[in-house]
Amino acid sequence: MSLFLIVALPFLGALLPGLMIRAGRQACFVATFTVTALALIGLLTHLPALWRGEVALARLDWLPGLGLNVNLFLDPLGFMFAALILGIGLLIIIYARWYLSRDDNMGEFFSYLLLFQGAMVGIVLSDNILMLLVFWELTSLSSFLLIGFWKHLPEGRQGARMALTVTGMGGLAMIGGMLILGQIAGSYDLTVILENRDIIQASPLYVPALLLILIGCFTKSAQFPFHFWLPHAMSAPTPVSAYLHSATMVKAGLFLMARLWPVLSGTEIWITLVCSVGLITMVLGAFIAFFKHDLKALLAFSTVSHLGLICFLLGTGTTFGAMAAVFHILNHASFKAALFMVAGIVDHGVHTRDMRRLGGLRHVMPLTFLLATLAGLSMAGIPLLNGFVSKEMMLEEALHTTLFASPLLVAVVASLGALFSAAYSFRFISHTFLGAERQDYPAHPHDPEPGLWLPPALLMIPVIGLGVAPFLAEPFVRLVTQAVIGGVGEMPEEHLALWHGFKPALFLSMIAVAGGLIWLALFRPLSRLWEATPRPEAKDIFDSLIKALAACAHRFSQRLHDGSFTRYAAIFVLTVVGLGAHAWFTGTAAATTRTMLPMSPVAVGLWVMLVATAGSLVIYHRNRLVVLILMGIIGLIVSVSFNYFSAPDLALTQISVEVVTIILLLLALNFLPNRSPGESSALRRSRDAAIAAVGGVAVTGLIWTVLMTDFPLASISDYHLANSYKGGGGTNVVNVILVDFRGFDTFGEIIVLGIAALVIYALTEALLNGAVRARLLNRTFEEARAGDAHPMMMVVLTRVMMPIILMVGVFIFLRGHNEPGGGFVAGLVVAIAVVMQYMASGFAWAEKRQRYPYHGIIGAGVLVAGLTGIGSWFAGVPFLTSAFGYFRIPPMAEFELATAMGFDLGVFLAVVGAVMLSLESFSRLGRRAGTEDSEYAMDIDPSRDRTAGED
Repeated sequence: MSLFLIVALPFLGALLPGLMIRAGRQACFVATFTVTALALIGLLTHLPALWRGEVALARLDWLPGLGLNVNLFLDPLGFMFAALILGIGLLIIIYARWYLSRDDNMGEFFSYLLLFQGAMVGIVLSDNILMLLVFWELTSLSSFLLIGFWKHLPEGRQGARMALTVTGMGGLAMIGGMLILGQIAGSYDLTVILENRDIIQASPLYVPALLLILIGCFTKSAQFPFHFWLPHAMSAPTPVSAYLHSATMVKAGLFLMARLWPVLSGTEIWITLVCSVGLITMVLGAFIAFFKHDLKALLAFSTVSHLGLICFLLGTGTTFGAMAAVFHILNHASFKAALFMVAGIVDHGVHTRDMRRLGGLRHVMPLTFLLATLAGLSMAGIPLLNGFVSKEMMLEEALHTTLFASPLLVAVVASLGALFSAAYSFRFISHTFLGAERQDYPAHPHDPEPGLWLPPALLMIPVIGLGVAPFLAEPFVRLVTQAVIGGVGEMPEEHLALWHGFKPALFLSMIAVAGGLIWLALFRPLSRLWEATPRPEAKDIFDSLIKALAACAHRFSQRLHDGSFTRYAAIFVLTVVGLGAHAWFTGTAAATTRTMLPMSPVAVGLWVMLVATAGSLVIYHRNRLVVLILMGIIGLIVSVSFNYFSAPDLALTQISVEVVTIILLLLALNFLPNRSPGESSALRRSRDAAIAAVGGVAVTGLIWTVLMTDFPLASISDYHLANSYKGGGGTNVVNVILVDFRGFDTFGEIIVLGIAALVIYALTEALLNGAVRARLLNRTFEEARAGDAHPMMMVVLTRVMMPIILMVGVFIFLRGHNEPGGGFVAGLVVAIAVVMQYMASGFAWAEKRQRYPYHGIIGAGVLVAGLTGIGSWFAGVPFLTSAFGYFRIPPMAEFELATAMGFDLGVFLAVVGAVMLSLESFSRLGRRAGTEDSEYAMDIDPSRDRTAGED
């Protein structure tokens, strides 16, 4: 099966549970199980090739210029993690089917689970680190949904937020580290990065990249000091906890450390940092776990401890440490998933997880007791169970690891962690199942139905099998270890075996077990001491930190982002001018090399008019109607200037935009006072004038330099002029650029234009349904108004002109590929024709004759443009590549047809829809919030002035 399909199956399958739940819970379960099973079967088809030493690759170029390609590869390390994700995922799905109550939305749960599963599979199979980062963040988002699935529980919501905050923060650091790593290696493909160990470790950027990547790994895998989020995630449903803690999210950080082991490990900073963090996490997590009364809380902190153990093993930088880490990842996944399921069974049957209210359950839940005992003893490292073998390997590695110049420090700390691990494992078994049967259980305990006990029972197969015969796993563990270490070092000579003789590691293991039993015997006095000892609570520290950061951010944003456009503009202008001045006076600004062209009287006249109008705009800025008139004059001058400089396309667009904009703004002013209130003091106006003058001088100097200097840069215009007809089939270079060379930009622009129109419509809806509605309904007009809101002459004139203007619009549209015009200008012209009908005859009259909703016209435009672009894929060329040809239909002459016309049609429809939807929004306000009709609805009365007072 293709690697793409293996990754895609969970994402595609996430659509099924929400649909199949309508057919019943069993159908929902079967659909989810089938999707995961198919992905697992597809993964297993690659196993024979992996045994032969081959690596499966799948590559798809997406954005090669940015180094972002959809590249996947499957080696033994990725196979092991993917098999754990999908294999244990199958057991979790079975368990969840019988664990979730009928009040739980099973379709929603399984959809989230498959999204999370797909993100995890994507991480372990990614070859491109940028794609890996995308999947990395998807795990944070999907785990947020899973942890907070029980939305009615405050602790569930807080646990989800905490997990997202911590892992999201680590993800940001990870992004920075990965980008640096890719820059050092010269590629973002993992297969390339893993071949450049010497280059990476010799780079001065190695340490920053390492620290940032480790922050991401430590936060995801709950390493000290980021360990606190994982125990709070226990508020999730037990199937989620079992999945997160055994095979998925918390193992992602360890996976990435193992994946990058060949290029990052072996240095002094790697060994010191990773070993120290791992050892601290292992001991701290095990110590805290011992005193927890909640079964899931104990198991959560035990997960933290075991993650620290694996982190320590990877941090040693030795091949034996890597092999021990690989084996313990397998073992931990089996017994930890089983233990969480057992905790869920106890909670399901007794209705409590508090060990202070449990005890004696072996009498009434014998099967559950058997499963818990086997998994718990494996976690404690008892012989004949798989946890013992990997624990002994860990202690063996600790004996040969020197840290901070001390040859015994690591062995002592690791043994202490093993002791605490044995203690909490024994407590889990004894305080829950041993002792006399109680009579005050919250509910009558009983062994569950097969759907709940079968998944943990299946996990006992590797727990016992690999404990009795660990050599069975050795070929696979060695295969995976070889993938971890790559070409760094030789494979260790040690073998996986139950008995290695009387070695120091065995004695340390025996001491840990005996010490764990003694520690358990002292539980009561130790517990009282623990409760009486003041200690910092990670949750309180986290909450206080988040509160302080939020308050600081609020104060900062209030000072900086206070809604004053004047302040924003001043900061922006001064910053740009300051940076420009620094570059100007310290850089190498070349002297001007050109002479001025002769100034014609027309150009001088236009410039004088432009300056005079702009100055008048500043002087009369409070009179809104005058401002609109002056803006229109400036727009017309700019249009004439475009035409003067031989840019008729820009001139047509400019003048069309000016007409539409002025009309819409006039309609908007119908609901505002004619004069804006004075808000600035004389001092502030003087300050703003100085800033504006400085900015104007700076821009003038920049323009002068650009126009008067010959730069040694080739102009892209020559390329467009040479290829416009040859590549796009059009002689109008501007239009060909818009619909072909830069068609993707235009496509994005029409989407933004449509969104803007929809936002205006939404704001209008909010206004009409809020307090503004009452004000509009109570609005009265005291001034004298025209007796005829819709003069007959204007009505007749617009009706006569409309078909003519529509024909002009069609003409401009059809000629756009070879002459000035195109879909954008044609859309504005047609919009003007329709706007004239609204203005002449009123909104009510036009609304009755409106056949198509403007929302639909916008959507149709975007859809037509998008489908035109997608059509190019069928020809094997990039999105929005146009094609053209010449055709002859007798008796007509030969003519040209281009696919760009379809794209231009989409632009045309989007422009018409956006302009008309904006007009409709203003018109609805003009009808005074839903009254049947108003003869003044479209009447613009510029003489009204509701603002008293002058400057």
